[in-house]
Amino acid sequence: MDAADIVASVLIVGIIVVSLLSNVVVLICFLYNPEIRKQVPGLFILNLSLCNLLQSVSSMPITLVGLITTGHPGGDGFCQIVGFLDTFLTTNSMLSMAALSIDRWVAVVFPLSYHSRMRHRDAVVALGYTWIHSLCFSTVATCRSWVGYHHLYASCTLCNVRAKGAGTQFIVFTVALHSLTFLLTLVVLCVTYLKVLKVARLHCKRIDVITMQTLVLLVDIHPSVRQKCLDEQKRRRQRATKKISTFIGTFVVCFTPYVLTR
Repeated sequence: MDAADIVASVLIVGIIVVSLLSNVVVLICFLYNPEIRKQVPGLFILNLSLCNLLQSVSSMPITLVGLITTGHPGGDGFCQIVGFLDTFLTTNSMLSMAALSIDRWVAVVFPLSYHSRMRHRDAVVALGYTWIHSLCFSTVATCRSWVGYHHLYASCTLCNVRAKGAGTQFIVFTVALHSLTFLLTLVVLCVTYLKVLKVARLHCKRIDVITMQTLVLLVDIHPSVRQKCLDEQKRRRQRATKKISTFIGTFVVCFTPYVLTR
């Protein structure tokens, strides 16, 4: 192992540990908190956590073993199963984030009719679509032998292992896969959260108007208190933008390398 492989191995070990601990905590909270189980977003978060947890115990350890041994871990059949799970879980994770963003958009834009628009039955239907969508692409890739061990990725993943160069069918498949998963999810995230941000800024503007009217009426208020209220207004306007930017940025940072390398 060279220095780059050692650094990559340590990084993967850290990611595995953090992923296992964080997703197990999410599952424990879901199991022992009845309020979370009653909420529709809890179903999307549960599905996303399960996908991340399975990814942590299936694909990531194979990558770690591949880096350490610089060889093919397991047989071809085992690698086909891991490659199937890698494609299925990654696709399912992306679509789960899209479904969660749609749920948040409905909750913010239609707060009074949210419970009638987003019921547990609707969430189950949405999750059913994510599973069918992911199963279709991962099954096609496995049946066409488009999953296998790739030394560049040191993992069993989506790749054209039959031919040296990617054939036309494989190119069409990967373009369709990433367009209907990564690109679709990114568009949904941007559209829904931009609408959420618009509503949040409108609420902040209304609060700011009330705050300014109050400050005008309170003529005896101390200047430090007045400045503190003005600073809170500024932080309130920036808070929603930062949260939404962080959520979308995390999605791009986490999934873009996977999409580009495949």
